[in-house]
Amino acid sequence: MNIYVGNLSWSLSSDDLKELFSEYGEVISAKVITDKFNNNRSKGFAFVEMADEEAAKRAIEGLNGAEVGGRNIVVNEKQENGGGSGSGGYKKKSYDGGRRDDRY
Repeated sequence: MNIYVGNLSWSLSSDDLKELFSEYGEVISAKVITDKFNNNRSKGFAFVEMADEEAAKRAIEGLNGAEVGGRNIVVNEKQENGGGSGSGGYKKKSYDGGRRDDRY
């Protein structure tokens, strides 16, 4: 099961996160998301994948709202992407420079 972890301290590493979640069961992966344009500084959220759904649910219940690194973290099941174009809602209709099509 994939888990979203938010409101993280910028100093928390992926290894720290893996260690924290391993108290609840086997952790397949833990990845703090970083900003590659800002010296790989943490964006304050992460994703953890756990091998067992029951262990993941225990981790969510046990860690949601817990203080970690001086901050109360948010832990919940990762919401699957609803699809879409991946363009953030922006869709360019044409490459005509914005000119109207009903010209004479």
